[in-house]
Amino acid sequence: MRRSLLLRLFVLSALVAVASIAATAWLAARTTSGAIQQEQGQALADDGNIYRGLLKYAATHPNWHDVGAQVRGTASITGRRIALTLTDGTPIADSATDGRPLPLRPSIVVDPLSVDSGLGQDTTADRIDPDAVGPYALSEADRANLGAVAQRVLRCVQGRSGLGSIETSPGGHPRIEGADPFVLSSCNGSALSKPTKTEQAALDQLSTLVNACLNRGPESKPLAQIQVLPDFTWVHRGVAAEESEQAVRSCLNAARREQLTPFVAPAASLYLTAPGGEPPAGFTLSPENKVRLFQVAGGILLLTLLVTAFAGLRLIRPLRALTGAARRMEAGETGAQVKVRGRDEIARLGTAFNAMSASRERLEETRKMMVSDIAHELRTPLSNIRGWLEATQDGISRLDDELVDSLLEEAVHLQHIVDDLQDLALADAGALRLHPEPVDVAALLAQVVAAFRPEGVSLTVSADPVELTADPVRLRQAVGNLVSNAVRHTPAGGSVVVRGRRDGDDVVIEVADTGAGIAAEDLPHVFDRFWRADKARTRGTGGSGLGLAIVRKLAEAHGGTATAASVPDQGSTFTLRLPAGTAAP
Repeated sequence: MRRSLLLRLFVLSALVAVASIAATAWLAARTTSGAIQQEQGQALADDGNIYRGLLKYAATHPNWHDVGAQVRGTASITGRRIALTLTDGTPIADSATDGRPLPLRPSIVVDPLSVDSGLGQDTTADRIDPDAVGPYALSEADRANLGAVAQRVLRCVQGRSGLGSIETSPGGHPRIEGADPFVLSSCNGSALSKPTKTEQAALDQLSTLVNACLNRGPESKPLAQIQVLPDFTWVHRGVAAEESEQAVRSCLNAARREQLTPFVAPAASLYLTAPGGEPPAGFTLSPENKVRLFQVAGGILLLTLLVTAFAGLRLIRPLRALTGAARRMEAGETGAQVKVRGRDEIARLGTAFNAMSASRERLEETRKMMVSDIAHELRTPLSNIRGWLEATQDGISRLDDELVDSLLEEAVHLQHIVDDLQDLALADAGALRLHPEPVDVAALLAQVVAAFRPEGVSLTVSADPVELTADPVRLRQAVGNLVSNAVRHTPAGGSVVVRGRRDGDDVVIEVADTGAGIAAEDLPHVFDRFWRADKARTRGTGGSGLGLAIVRKLAEAHGGTATAASVPDQGSTFTLRLPAGTAAP
């Protein structure tokens, strides 16, 4: 036992060690991967911030003349070299002052009219930077007037629904967001949707550029006239345009770029390198990430030790409990139990031990009860025989024919008890021999009923002409026990019916009476040994209490079953269900 336990502990420790090594490698890889992603994410975030900052400058300035200060300030924050040139290579600004050459290819092109979303920059379907407003920018007076209108509308909307907020476009035009359209309309929200004179003039100019693009071609083609709306959608005016929506959208995008070009800086090449001018090198873990890796590795090793100790204690504790319970059973305690936790092998072993202990306790109780019952059944006839013989020996009584008949009745009763116990012992040992042969069920039932002449009880047979293969002697014994039990518990004026019929591949024999019946709580015990409904165990209310137990054993020996059903105050029905084929030898 101790060697087996040590072996299991060794195997468990090895598994824990392997698992801890694998976990350490996995967590180290995950931590390193996280550190890599963090470092790379920071680099990408820095590049994105640089790009977005320069893009915003280009969208709000007509040239790059004053971008140098922004380039140098951003370079000092990010630790990167930032250089800008025109697309033809003309220098614009450079954070480095040593004149080192730039890489052959730029990192990205900064063009507010063709935004690259690769660095996380927000853009529209036409790839024009939202900050590039050009002629749509409102004057300070328009901003103030619309701001006051927006505040009044917002107060009205929030007063009615509690929702809404002011959002201002890059051009300075406010609008109400998050409000119910009906509430917004009732609060004169349309006052904010109308373009100002500045915006309308820019839209008219844009419409002219779009129409000019659409009407290029043969003069015989109908002239397309569209009007661009503030959200850069359009409506047709006059003659319907034959061009597809895709053609209109293409002309609109081209016209917007043409309209905004004078107001934004020209496209520029952006170079992002290390401070010395070389391309960005591979990342290196920061001190914080290195400390984190060491902490993870140390934590895993500590956790491994704790898990190993916990697993060892968890394995040994239930085994000690099982050993203690087994020793208590060895000392005579029949119902020793252990606490079961979990669903592992040891828990299943504990469950099996508890079941074995409970079964042993039940068997011990049954054994004691059976010994008591046998002693009770044998005591009465033996006491009667001894008493009468002693009385005769003392001259108190005379050994006449009546006394001999009484003593013979007691001896026969003892013989029946011994025979029943022997039958049960043979059945329990699997040594009950059967001699199967074809049996006429109707004839056998008639023979059994003919052997009984109950007084005041109607005993009849109702059997179909069926046959089965069974031991006729044992079958008559089983049916006789059922009939005897039914007659004994049926009061005068009642009836007992014995029926036989075919049910599929089985032959069913039923013995039904109109007696007092059996209580529902007693019904599961009717086939138990020495069980009788009359707890007083008087001779007049029951036999030895072994008859029904023998019936069940004989039915099982034939490969069948014995069952009982009862309704209190109406009667009981005992059923033998036997296979019609050859019985087991």
